[in-house]
Amino acid sequence: MTALTDLLSLSAVRLDVDAADWRAAIRAAGQALTDDGISTAEYTSQMLANVEDNGPYIVIAPGLAFAHARPSPAVLRTGMSWIRLARPVPFGHDTNDPVGLVVALAATDSSAHTEALGALARALSDPTTATALERARTAEEVLTLLGGGQATTVVESVASATAESVEAPAEQAASHHKILTVCGNGVGTSLFLKNTLEQVLDRWGWSPHVTVEATDTISAKGKASEAVAILTSREIANTLGDVGVPVKVVQDFTSTAEVDNVLRDTYSV
Repeated sequence: MTALTDLLSLSAVRLDVDAADWRAAIRAAGQALTDDGISTAEYTSQMLANVEDNGPYIVIAPGLAFAHARPSPAVLRTGMSWIRLARPVPFGHDTNDPVGLVVALAATDSSAHTEALGALARALSDPTTATALERARTAEEVLTLLGGGQATTVVESVASATAESVEAPAEQAASHHKILTVCGNGVGTSLFLKNTLEQVLDRWGWSPHVTVEATDTISAKGKASEAVAILTSREIANTLGDVGVPVKVVQDFTSTAEVDNVLRDTYSV
């Protein structure tokens, strides 16, 4: 099990960084990875190309971009960087711009960092922790918060609303379903959304009935027939097109409230 703080070192946390635009913001995140011996400069170019090819789907929540690319020889070891910008910049996202925080991930494979991303998703979805991270004055404070050093007492209102189980329709309870969460590479934002969806399924008591699989756009087209629905960003939904199953757009990948609503719409509950 890989903890979030195992992937993020003090030297890769940089606060109040100046960036003129989204490219400069990603370059700053990539430079932190390079300086920390996580990846080479080529990986930074791959992260930029990912956005140029797939659009700003990496802006997974208001003010938050999760920069990444596929595993490649440019990744020396799995790790992350944390770049809080001095002034937020637009990435071109319809609802989540401007971006003030860029978290970059470089991964050697698609699974070793799953637990760490889950911890990051939970931290950023908690308003108390998110606010504290915005106000952190040092890299040490950031790591303490991400390591669970501050109790989180405030949660989204939907957490209480969905704390009790939701009765599954008879046809759902009698079978096992799969939902795909999809991003351009299958190693970053799709895992983030997978964790948020699994939190909602746990609250509903539906985890025994529904499996969530994170995947990339190419694999998703082949696996769509196995799923009851696909959850993804608007940009990736446009890329997928008609795959024969409902494709549900999620704007905020950290929001259990939004994912709860999407899941209710999917199953008409």
